[in-house]
Amino acid sequence: MSASVLIIDDSYSIRSEIENILRARGLFSKFHHAENGLDGFKHLLSSHADVVLCDLEMPRINGFKFLAMVQARPELIGIPIILLTGINDQSSKIKGLEVGACDYITKPFDPEELVARVKVHLKIKQLQDELKKANELLLELSITDFLTGLYNRRYLMETLTRELLRVKRSQSVLSLIIIDIDYFKQVNDTFGHLHGDQVIRSVAQQISSQLRGYDIAARFGGEEFVVVLPDTDSDEALKAADRIRKAVEQMIFVCGTRDHSVTISAGVCSSAGNEELDIDALVKFADDALYKAKALGRNRIVIME
Repeated sequence: MSASVLIIDDSYSIRSEIENILRARGLFSKFHHAENGLDGFKHLLSSHADVVLCDLEMPRINGFKFLAMVQARPELIGIPIILLTGINDQSSKIKGLEVGACDYITKPFDPEELVARVKVHLKIKQLQDELKKANELLLELSITDFLTGLYNRRYLMETLTRELLRVKRSQSVLSLIIIDIDYFKQVNDTFGHLHGDQVIRSVAQQISSQLRGYDIAARFGGEEFVVVLPDTDSDEALKAADRIRKAVEQMIFVCGTRDHSVTISAGVCSSAGNEELDIDALVKFADDALYKAKALGRNRIVIME
């Protein structure tokens, strides 16, 4: 695993000595130096470091101020910082630990002690990073539909709750599109459920490709999808829905020696900030519009005014 260390000390000889000791043990693949706390802080903001070794007494920005600056930036919290101090003062060491240091080493330091302390905190940092990645993966899995990769119904409802509150607070507008694949039962009956799953996945990808970065697409259930369009009025929502409809209509699906296409129907509903629409009402209006689109012959978009 590639790891990097940042050594902050106003003494070039001490920085070189620390690097040589750590390099000989193969703990890090990247070594970065800074002459003072300010330069070290700037480096952390622009580059990655798994461990920081920081002198306590330095010109311009000392170790205490450096720690305070790091603690003020949420993205930097969690990086282990080991203080290097030539002052054998217990109160200074305690203060350093209280303001964010994870450990300290007194100069002149023993190389073996330096390596041992760095190894401990590097291992802790790696374990924390692995745990963070695992938690992020669990969160992603909990809000993602396993078949399509779109958001799932749970995340959709949470998003709608937040967006409707924002609409009412900012007097903006929100549009909702409910999409259904036309005659999907016939696809399953004719080509099988595995092919039907592939159709659902492909339609989901086509929906995503037609949206903006901040729009939300979710699988509502079965062959139904919901698209949330923030700051979008009904006219723009209609255009977005029709882009999706045309894109899906042009797709060709191949199953064995046979090919086929599918179409979609969609219902659109918009909520302005002065309307007292809750989630259930918004979804019902869009669903009613979808039902009307199907009653009118499918492969079309209907807006619920």
